[in-house]
Amino acid sequence: MSILHHSTFFTTVNHIKDLPKSNHPEIAFAGRSNAGKSSAINVLCNEKRLAFSSNTPGRTQHINYFTVGRRGETFGYLVDLPGYGYAKTPMDVKNHWNELLGIYMQERDQLKGMVLMCDIRRGFTDLDVEMINWFSPLAKPIHVLLTKCDKLSKNAAKQMLFAVEKQLKMMTGEWGTVQLFSSTNRVGLEEATEVIAGWIEQHRIHAPSDAE
Repeated sequence: MSILHHSTFFTTVNHIKDLPKSNHPEIAFAGRSNAGKSSAINVLCNEKRLAFSSNTPGRTQHINYFTVGRRGETFGYLVDLPGYGYAKTPMDVKNHWNELLGIYMQERDQLKGMVLMCDIRRGFTDLDVEMINWFSPLAKPIHVLLTKCDKLSKNAAKQMLFAVEKQLKMMTGEWGTVQLFSSTNRVGLEEATEVIAGWIEQHRIHAPSDAE
């Protein structure tokens, strides 16, 4: 059984000072509002309602932590970042989110990789590109899930995969990978699980014990 299948909600963070003191590796999940981030986390963790999507996209502007590991033992955290790109989000909320995200991404040593959700029907938006350009200088891996691939024909999905793969390589070099994914049809579930669990296992071995 995958280490992702022993997942529980851990905490919600709205201010940098409240980030967990633990040294466990963290894998961030990012993406535009409505890109299918919550659904992806739920299916990867084999849960129905572990991560929640707001009825109003862009409303939830905090960071949610979920533990992963074996029963009774935490190996790392999945970190659900707020969805971005919702036009009606108030400016003060956007500013708070930008500050929180910026500090978290740039200064959080426990952050070991990012999973970026992109709706395959859109490809990379300007905000997705901005997120990648923001993260890639850290020399940490980025794995892109082209979500909702069941909405396209197999041929069209493959064409988009190749196009995004080429664009991602230009931006990240060796640090970026991409795959097709569908939470509805569970397409790409095994591949994504292997990547994410692999990152956690890799850094768990070398991670120092928690600093309480």
